Amino acid sequence: MKAVDAFIDTWTETESKTRQAFTEIYNHLKTLDDITLEFNERPGVSYSLRPRHNRQKKRSLFAMVDVIDDDPGDRWLSVCFYGEMITDPDETGDLIPEGLLGEDGYCFDLYEYDKDEIQYLKQRLSQAHENAGE
Repeated sequence: MKAVDAFIDTWTETESKTRQAFTEIYNHLKTLDDITLEFNERPGVSYSLRPRHNRQKKRSLFAMVDVIDDDPGDRWLSVCFYGEMITDPDETGDLIPEGLLGEDGYCFDLYEYDKDEIQYLKQRLSQAHENAGE
């Protein structure tokens, strides 16, 4: 996706390395079969990457990977899923009632790069992808 690549190219990395975290998550999404990626840009608010399984009928996405742009010098990530599409064995996600397009979801906030946390999120993305194909 040219828009996502352009966004990453213009994002200056900081000590928190959230650019690296986003890039690794984006690259993981590109390995999943039968998906479409949508990218919504709201500069000064958020940049939202929304993967959709091409066999999904009820919903327009299976996850939402947001770059929160509160402070462009130090952005952070919020990765959200529908509640029934994933498990959270480490209980690191926050349950957000009606927080994902009006439905209950889990959000995982990432303020700095953490290899283990990125791996955990990749596992959740794969799980949501698998559960999204209806």
